[in-house]
Amino acid sequence: MDKNITSQTLSRLPLYFNYLRSLPEERKKGNISATAIAEALGLNDVQVRKDLASVSSGGRPKVGYMTSELMSDIGRFLGFENRDRVVVAGMGNFGRAMLEYNGFEAYGFDIVCGFDHKKESVGSSINGKPVRHIDQLESFCRENDIRIGIITVPETAAQEVCDRMAEAGIRFILNFAAVHLNAPKGVAVHNENISLTLAMLARCHAS
Repeated sequence: MDKNITSQTLSRLPLYFNYLRSLPEERKKGNISATAIAEALGLNDVQVRKDLASVSSGGRPKVGYMTSELMSDIGRFLGFENRDRVVVAGMGNFGRAMLEYNGFEAYGFDIVCGFDHKKESVGSSINGKPVRHIDQLESFCRENDIRIGIITVPETAAQEVCDRMAEAGIRFILNFAAVHLNAPKGVAVHNENISLTLAMLARCHAS
């Protein structure tokens, strides 16, 4: 297996994992070929074969891969077998939905707590996960060694929350607020603008 894979291959690996994970349980017990995966995803079969060979040595000519083993190999390479605990700041509809969604666990992420300042939210529980006051963010993250945070607060509060997360020891922030955040060195921020993404999809479809 070649660990020095390209960024293009790295971007496709989650597609393969998602496809394999979506297969019926009976199919996961059998074999699958790179060609079959390529056809299902509309990709070039030669490229798919190279991608899979870079992370798994289980492929056999005319036999393909054991589906379950291939899933395990891709998941292990992408770190899905690790368990990273995540917190969410902002308990609006979107933040609450993230706590309610259980699908993150398949990718190695456990959302363990939500934070907000509203009295009606603080002290409640969503999908078995507590909602605490935002003033407890720093202490909770330090005590539980949290390294990943998600921001779903209004734009006006996003920078303050970003600063608090950085102070709490969080090193990776996924920001859904439509505002640029300034983070200190050593803290990576990924901005996810849903409105912009939808607009781009609409333009691409129209063209």
